Amino acid sequence: MMARAEVDLLIAGGGLGGCAAAMAACSKGLQVILTEETDWIGGQVTSQGVPPDEHKWIEEYGSTSRYRKYRSRVREVYRRNLHAGESKDFLNPGNGLVSNICHDPRVTLHVLNEMLLPYVLTNQLRILRHTRVTSVTKRGKKIQAVTLLNGGSGTMEEIGARYYIDATEAGDLLPLAGMEYVTGAEAKAETGEPHAPEAADPSDIQAFTYVLGLEYRDGEDHTIPEPDMYSFWRNFHPDIWPDKLLSFYAPHPITKEKRKYTLFREEEGFPLWEYRRIYDRSQFESDYPAGDVTLMNWPQNDYFLGNVYDVPEEEKEKNLYQGKQLSLSLLYWLQTEAPRPDGGKGYPGLKLRKDLFETEDGLAKAPYIRESRRIKAEYTVVEQDVSPSCHNGATGKKYEDRVGIGSYSIDLHPSMTGRNYLDVKALPFYIPLGALIPKDADNLLAGCKNIGTTHITNGCYRLHPVEWNIGEACGALTSFCIQHDIDPKSVREDKQLLAKFQHELQQEGFELEWPF
Repeated sequence: MMARAEVDLLIAGGGLGGCAAAMAACSKGLQVILTEETDWIGGQVTSQGVPPDEHKWIEEYGSTSRYRKYRSRVREVYRRNLHAGESKDFLNPGNGLVSNICHDPRVTLHVLNEMLLPYVLTNQLRILRHTRVTSVTKRGKKIQAVTLLNGGSGTMEEIGARYYIDATEAGDLLPLAGMEYVTGAEAKAETGEPHAPEAADPSDIQAFTYVLGLEYRDGEDHTIPEPDMYSFWRNFHPDIWPDKLLSFYAPHPITKEKRKYTLFREEEGFPLWEYRRIYDRSQFESDYPAGDVTLMNWPQNDYFLGNVYDVPEEEKEKNLYQGKQLSLSLLYWLQTEAPRPDGGKGYPGLKLRKDLFETEDGLAKAPYIRESRRIKAEYTVVEQDVSPSCHNGATGKKYEDRVGIGSYSIDLHPSMTGRNYLDVKALPFYIPLGALIPKDADNLLAGCKNIGTTHITNGCYRLHPVEWNIGEACGALTSFCIQHDIDPKSVREDKQLLAKFQHELQQEGFELEWPF
């Protein structure tokens, strides 16, 4: 007979949104289960290997206080263990270009586990790793229970909860619960968005990426065996690309013109190495002569030949395999054939750091999925809400039901249908509560990239601090609903309840206003 447990809240997905939701809910006394398919919590910043993408005000404002505490604790790990940056208020461990806090994914893993530890020690929070939801029982608009499968032990467990949060990377609970959802691009006639296509295309989904970590050890040879698909990827020249994919040329994200890249900052071009560098050895004291370390999440290893959800299992596995082969092939090309400024070829000193992700092949534990299934929400954020062409002020649409703030450009990577980059400006924006609430479920919330955005606005709502804010707001909302014996839609529709909830959010360190 299958084991069964009852809790206040079941959170499916242990990424940043799921972890933040667990912290918020547990801080209010809820009994919580958090599931994670891999053995690492943290999602895009840990198991997927993507350092935080953040806006330019992040050190002062523009996130929840818990997110700022998380960032501070990341820096403290380096200061305490590697005696780094004592004189720097804003230590950037890798001096990476993409973020003020480019760091090793294992550091975030440590910090998140420590932030959740008080609740784990008392058994208020159970974190079930290697675990996914396999089925959902739903009656009317209420989810009754979910069935969990532990991939390691093969054991199954049924969980009944008062509330559920789907914080999976691809919105996996939505089809299991028979809910309505959206994938890909909406039609311009449906959303009115200036950059939407004329016709809807559910397959117009952004590329995913398999990240890997590299250390550079000049004068050494760490060339990997030739990947099985190297010949294919070496000769692959997409129609939307100005050269072969394995080259130092790619479309400029904004102009689409041919843009030159370099590996290091040693000639004209954008230095890939520094983009997501997570360890700058010049900042640290170490008796071991370690080289600089970077994470490979570059235009050249975006995989856009097929999707990994809402496709047959065989096709999913094929695309995952080919995505891994692309990243390994890019590494092999860099080690053996990439042109150097001195006229030579290859950088054999590039060392695949398998220890970074604790995987046999050295690749991240999971692919970085940029675009999820999205709920049919009480409110859907559209391009007009955030576009500077639609607003005279300094920010986008100021929703009455806002539960947080964020900022990022509308940044869409090449898609599965052969569409090129889309990168256009977006104003600092607000997160509407209505985007977290599905129309067809009363006790499920979207806690990740699966909220009510469009294909276009997903491009600015999918980044780290926003995902954290979304998840944390979901955790706070479930507690509020249980405390007052109401459902999420009632909170949004009742002005007094909404004001009370927003006041509680502000007391908990949520920011609901931009200071300009």
